[in-house]
Formats: sequence, C-alpha cells, structure tokens
Amino acid sequence: MRPDRSIRPDVETAARENLAAVLAADIAPEEIQPDVGLTAIYGLTSLNKVLFLTSLCRDTGVDTAHLTEDDLARMHTLRDCVHILSRHVPAGA
Repeated sequence: MRPDRSIRPDVETAARENLAAVLAADIAPEEIQPDVGLTAIYGLTSLNKVLFLTSLCRDTGVDTAHLTEDDLARMHTLRDCVHILSRHVPAGA
C-alpha cells in the first residue's frame, strides 16, 4: 500500500494529541484508530469537536476561516480530519 501523500505526518500527530486531550475516555494518542467514527466509537460531542478542531488548527497554523461547512460535515474520522486540514496548512508550517 502506498502512503497517502496528501496527509502530512505532523498534522496527524497533532490531530491524535488534540483528539486524545478532549475525549472522555483515557486513550493514548497512538491508540486512536484513524478510520473509526469519532462520534460513534470515541463519543466525541459537538462541543468537544469544536475544541478539538480549534486547538488542532492553532497547532498546525491553519486559519479556521479556511474550513467550510462541507469540510466540517465530512470530518467523521481522524483520517478525514487530517486529510482535510492537511490541504490548508500554510507553506513552511
């Protein structure tokens, strides 16, 4: 399997750390499965999704204004979040 070049490893690391910080369950960042539902499996609430995305954008240098409603609606898994945010990371960040 070839790596997905549209996903930045630094964004994935930041996403794992920020997601683990807002989850009610005590899950280590490296144990988060990239393709499972954030709401259904990890119990991510709407408020925690906002906190997660706000801190992830801050840590990756992404201006939250770049995220559209469609982007937010498509963020169901960690991989979705990383893929979408990776497109908006400023050059050199």
